Amino acid sequence: MTKLLYLGGFGRSGTTLVERVIGQLPEVCALGEVTHLWFRGLLWDESCGCGQPFSRCDFWQQVGEVAFGGWKKVDADGVHRLGLEVDRSRYLPQLATLPSTSGLRRRAREYADWYARIYSAAAIVSGAELVVDSSKNASLAYVLRDHEGIDLRVLHVVRDARGVAHSWSKDVPRPEARSEQRSMDKYTALQSAVLWTVHNLAFEVLRRRGVATRQVRYEQLTAGPRRTLAGILSWLDLPAAELPFAADGSVMLEASHTVAGNPMRFQTGRLELRTDDAWRSRLSGSHRRQVTAVTWPLLLRYGYPAGARP
Repeated sequence: MTKLLYLGGFGRSGTTLVERVIGQLPEVCALGEVTHLWFRGLLWDESCGCGQPFSRCDFWQQVGEVAFGGWKKVDADGVHRLGLEVDRSRYLPQLATLPSTSGLRRRAREYADWYARIYSAAAIVSGAELVVDSSKNASLAYVLRDHEGIDLRVLHVVRDARGVAHSWSKDVPRPEARSEQRSMDKYTALQSAVLWTVHNLAFEVLRRRGVATRQVRYEQLTAGPRRTLAGILSWLDLPAAELPFAADGSVMLEASHTVAGNPMRFQTGRLELRTDDAWRSRLSGSHRRQVTAVTWPLLLRYGYPAGARP
């Protein structure tokens, strides 16, 4: 059984940062957003976090060999189509409530098999004790939760919804793009608020379904990286050691083999950690009120003041 840390939450909440930091530990193998491997890796041959195209990354080629006898034996289109039948937010109610004998849950089990084989192979190739998938989507976490080959732990990463909304309004290029999708998606403030609520509620329900879950706030990590990391590692039963790569206020990043994710996955060297709260001055008053009106119950639950001012 492969020990998996699944980073969940709504995008732009800091999951890539969490993964990069945790991935510096020798016991950990960070894979990026594996949910995008089928297209961005196998079909579009986009760059791994190490800088090499997927097809020329030694790590991922070894993973494919161990998992499937080579990536050429994988029908990426077929796996993607299967994912569209089970791994979508619209199916969350059924994934949460239907019995394992239902057609949807059986297809989800088939889809989870592909991930289980990748996680197992990544652990073998890297020699790591823990594999990290930062796919974020709640629906994929529900798909993975019952698989007997996966020891699932979920780190639920949250960030102030207004900061998230501001981030989704910005143009963020995808430097690795080899397709028509050369920029990351953008959402309006209202769209972001609704999606932030849906995704975070889904992880609340997942925790109540018995999946081992720990919550961490983006602001908590940036304010105290060592203390936050030590708590996460203790929860994962991993040695905290002295975390030599993480000094107060900064982390030292080495290259990683992340298959997809925020452009930060390509960054190496010392990264100064600071809370990005540009939304306080740049998110318009109307958008701030709009987001707060939609998200205030969870804002309060997570310790964010609903009446925050710029």
